[in-house]
Amino acid sequence: MLKIAFDPVYVHPVSLNHRFPMSKYDLIPGQLLHEGLITDDNLFSPAMVSEDVILQTHDKYYWEQLRDLTLPPKEQRRTGFELSGRLIERERRISKGTIDGCGYAFEHGIAFNVAGGTHHAGTNWGEGFCMLNDQSIAANYLLNNNLVSSILIIDLDVHQGNGTAQIFENEPHVFTFSMHGANNFPYRKEISDLDIPLADGTSDDEYLAILKDTLPRIIAQQKPQFIFYLSGVDVLATDKLGKLALTKQGCKERDRLVFEQCIANKIPVQVSMGGGYSPDIRDIIDAHCNTFRLAAAMFF
Repeated sequence: MLKIAFDPVYVHPVSLNHRFPMSKYDLIPGQLLHEGLITDDNLFSPAMVSEDVILQTHDKYYWEQLRDLTLPPKEQRRTGFELSGRLIERERRISKGTIDGCGYAFEHGIAFNVAGGTHHAGTNWGEGFCMLNDQSIAANYLLNNNLVSSILIIDLDVHQGNGTAQIFENEPHVFTFSMHGANNFPYRKEISDLDIPLADGTSDDEYLAILKDTLPRIIAQQKPQFIFYLSGVDVLATDKLGKLALTKQGCKERDRLVFEQCIANKIPVQVSMGGGYSPDIRDIIDAHCNTFRLAAAMFF
């Protein structure tokens, strides 16, 4: 069964610059339900991740500033959010949803978090609408509970996964792969195990050729026992922050390449949705829903 983490009591946090399309987290499950692709049985509402699990990834002082709502104003502005208790609760639920999704992925091959992909959060900082790094927290959870010994994080959001790269810079059991826009946020990049920076205007053919050549080689070399996939749709040509030029079909083929490798190598995969900032919300929802539609067709 396709399992999707979703918070039914979700409340929109306040974005300080009003650019963040928070409503997509309501609209994606709604669209999938409308299509009949899923039922309520496919959705699960995660609890909040515990502090001890957070502290396996994030600095204690940074976490306490988030928890106690004492993060300095400058650091709040860096996250893009106005700090609130409900926002921190949401961040904790997102991380627990990704952890729970790992369990469902072991059982069913794949699982989703309708939010997540908070890859700009580092050990002791948040930025770019990210405060707790959900996939990093989940990866450390798997390692620390001896559930796997080798992990691959595939980050295909248009922005480099700088926080994820920093968190795992000295962790040999996690291989971080980020393919992203070279001239995009974050402007100070960290060093992933493999970074592929792309020129502005990169289109479907070039993007897919690079991914098709690269991903099988990484998997053959690293032999991961679990994959985390960040499937941001800010690679679309319509995206106002992206600078790349993929079509919706190209974005879907990107997902197909990732899922084909997971299936062929029998590697469970947890998918977090990442970014999407097209002016027309319908482009964002349709592109994200394509990822779910494809998974339903390929895994079930």
